[in-house]
Amino acid sequence: MTLPSFGQGMFGLTSGSGSDNRTISYGFFLAAHTNRYQIKYSDAFMNPATTSSAGVQGIYAQNNPGFSLGFIGILRFHDQVQLLFTPKVGFYEYKTEVRYFGSEDPSLINTDGYTDGNINTSQVLTSEATMVELPLLFKYRSQRFNNTRMYFIGGASYNFRTKAQDEADIEDLVTTGQDVSLEMGMGFEIYFKYFKFAPEIRFSHGLTNAYRRENTIPEIADAISSIKRRSITLYLNFQ
Repeated sequence: MTLPSFGQGMFGLTSGSGSDNRTISYGFFLAAHTNRYQIKYSDAFMNPATTSSAGVQGIYAQNNPGFSLGFIGILRFHDQVQLLFTPKVGFYEYKTEVRYFGSEDPSLINTDGYTDGNINTSQVLTSEATMVELPLLFKYRSQRFNNTRMYFIGGASYNFRTKAQDEADIEDLVTTGQDVSLEMGMGFEIYFKYFKFAPEIRFSHGLTNAYRRENTIPEIADAISSIKRRSITLYLNFQ
């Protein structure tokens, strides 16, 4: 008599979970990400005489954590090729530090009239966004080895913000609510007795310029020519 073990279910050839042979299958995922803006300076920023942003030393995007959750719809073309639709809701926070040229600190002016230092000022601009994202992805998988597979995934996503543009326009650094992004990643499928688990790392690169100059605060409005969204996400997929 042979008793089943966890090792047989994990690494043997006994697991039939994951709906690999179905034309259409489903799942869900939880995800954690880090995101930031990719900011490009304007030509006017390089010439302080022609811009209202002459007092700005630099604008620096910060990395910020967030999370998302969603569903997986899978169309199987071949054992190794699939088309995925993975709608999700993501919760994002974008922080941008604006540094200004220093001004003289009166307490550091000595009796000879010279200054021994200055005050460097900065402020952090924060924007929160709940995004609905609709990725359409192709997935190429390796052949199954015992109860594991490696895969590569890539495609594009249409994304839109749930917050109205009028509400976003009152923020200090204003962006549009719609975007198209390029998605690329890789992961591993691990087969268990009743389900399939797939940890995945994916990179998202926004393709559209999301910057709205006309509604951004005047001191930095002329300093920026474009803003694109970037993120790195760890997905925990269950099928």
